[in-house]
Amino acid sequence: MIVAGFGCRAAATPAALQGALQAACARLPGGARLAALAAPTDRLAQLAPLAAALQIPLVAVDRDALRRQQTPTRSPRCLAARGCGSVAEAAALYAAGKGARLLVLRQFSPDRTATCAMAIGECA
Repeated sequence: MIVAGFGCRAAATPAALQGALQAACARLPGGARLAALAAPTDRLAQLAPLAAALQIPLVAVDRDALRRQQTPTRSPRCLAARGCGSVAEAAALYAAGKGARLLVLRQFSPDRTATCAMAIGECA
């Protein structure tokens, strides 16, 4: 199952979230099918319209779950704010479940207010 994990600022627009998703999807292998979106619990309302439009589930990721994920990206800003190296990567890994691995490292929206990463695993 492939999951798109998101990190975003409170000011991120629906267009920014879509832009981050498009940037990440452009790096997926051909034929890959997205099964769910994942985001921190305090950003679910921002992602809900996108999940509804795609007709896929939205997985909530709490702060402790984000902190437990090891990510290749180590952003000082994310470490200070959320306790993880990349919110998008951590959310994707958590939601992808057992055996999760990243397919796409975080990708930015054109305005840099949102990021999206892709992970594959056994369940969401």
